[in-house]
Amino acid sequence: MPDLVAYVDGGSLGNPGSAGIGVVIDGLNDGTIRIARWIGRQDNNVAEYVALLEALQYALELKAKALHVFSDSEVVVRQMSGEYSCRSNRLYSLHWICRKLARSLDFSIAHVRRENNREANRLASSAARLGLESRP
Repeated sequence: MPDLVAYVDGGSLGNPGSAGIGVVIDGLNDGTIRIARWIGRQDNNVAEYVALLEALQYALELKAKALHVFSDSEVVVRQMSGEYSCRSNRLYSLHWICRKLARSLDFSIAHVRRENNREANRLASSAARLGLESRP
């Protein structure tokens, strides 16, 4: 399996609010994987971590050796790289799971400006809007 590259984004309409994730995974022989999923009522940082978790789970399911992630969330990137510690109770378990899964891969994560993460952002926004629209 070649190295995979993932662009991830999470967002919420309100903070907390209707939240969605967007993930774009490249590097597969079969083409690009695009994921847009509503994750309920969450804040934006939880959504960012859930998007990363989704990319990690897909990479492991596909038996990838390496996953290189790009995210526009400085919080997630700096916490995952060890530059910031994770002191938030609501993020700690997501952070811990992501770190554990990342150890199974040749993993890297880097910050990318929002305008360079447009497709993942569009997927996350559309999932958050669809979730909001489908609620009674």
